[in-house]
Amino acid sequence: MSNRPVGILLAAGQSSRFGTNKLLHPVFDDIPMLFASAQTLVSVISKVVVVINPGLTQFTPQLEELGLTVVVNEHFETGMGSSIACGVRASENVPGFNSGWLIALADMPYIKPETISLLVAKMNDGADIVAPEFEQQRGHPVGFSHRYLSELIGLSDDIGARHIINKHQDNLELVSVIDGGVIKDIDFASELI
Repeated sequence: MSNRPVGILLAAGQSSRFGTNKLLHPVFDDIPMLFASAQTLVSVISKVVVVINPGLTQFTPQLEELGLTVVVNEHFETGMGSSIACGVRASENVPGFNSGWLIALADMPYIKPETISLLVAKMNDGADIVAPEFEQQRGHPVGFSHRYLSELIGLSDDIGARHIINKHQDNLELVSVIDGGVIKDIDFASELI
């Protein structure tokens, strides 16, 4: 079995700007944002870990039914970095899936599967760090090769992996895409299409 990246879907945020839990808000066909993002990721990557906060544990059976491995981040209040570390730790020893991690955000439901496939292909071809770029803006999801394991599991703050990308800027491969979804995260209800 060839090495492939594991998908990490970050869904442990607090939705403080949205007012209610935005991940449960329907985005299309009455599918909540969390499940829309999960379906897109798992349609391309066969091994996906979703990191949730304790308030979403009632949705564990539905997420597992989609084929995701559910991990609860008990320290979600500390920010995105702790969720990344939680997801990577939960997936670091999956057989056949050790070429790295493609880290996606659950509040970005409009990313096209084709974009994820393109990023996975770049990772399978040996890309060190890979991210999509739309109209000169770097977007998500972002892929990291296995060599960043220790840096990813060492994250704990709300910056996420941005400082890893900045530190290793020379290793970043930007992939131009025709997909505005890579830069459209939902923070307010008015941003829903």
